[in-house]
Amino acid sequence: MRKLIFTAALSLFSPLIWAFGTADLAQTLQKPDNVQGAFTQQRYLKSLTKPMTTNGRFVLLPKKGLLWHMQKPFDNRLRVRSDGITQWNGKNWTTANPSKMSGQSQQIKLFLDLLGGNTTGLEKQFNLQLSGTQQKWMLRLDPKTALMKQIFTRIDISGDNVVRRIELDEKQGDKTVMLFENVKTGQTLDEFAKQALQ
Repeated sequence: MRKLIFTAALSLFSPLIWAFGTADLAQTLQKPDNVQGAFTQQRYLKSLTKPMTTNGRFVLLPKKGLLWHMQKPFDNRLRVRSDGITQWNGKNWTTANPSKMSGQSQQIKLFLDLLGGNTTGLEKQFNLQLSGTQQKWMLRLDPKTALMKQIFTRIDISGDNVVRRIELDEKQGDKTVMLFENVKTGQTLDEFAKQALQ
């Protein structure tokens, strides 16, 4: 009887049972009503000596959508939802022109899954390797579909209760690094974000 109780107690406190898994990560990232903050995106191209840098702000409503407001080097607002990507023309939302997005459309759709913790969606296209704890984790995505293998060698994401950094390593040798700063959760949305995402 003692052995049975000891075994039961041991299994309860086993680190394998209480390990931080992808389902826990998804729950952590989808917990807040909204996530808002600033981003810096650095695009490293083999043909250039310095990275192309863009800055701006974002608003994410997990499972609903992403408002991506690039402020530098020029002003551009994108809205990413399950029904597609649209661009703000100053008066209303119009279907984004992929040629003007410089190939960002696919990345931003992917960011919606990455930032929103949609690990189920990511598992369809990548093999996921999660390490760390809820307070400090890192997720590596190795492409498994033919399409993703053509684009990426790997994607690394790290964070805590929110995503703090994303690095996309591309097949042809280019790289994109995104840093998220001054990130706040559960804050009141401004009127523009409310109308765009709710």
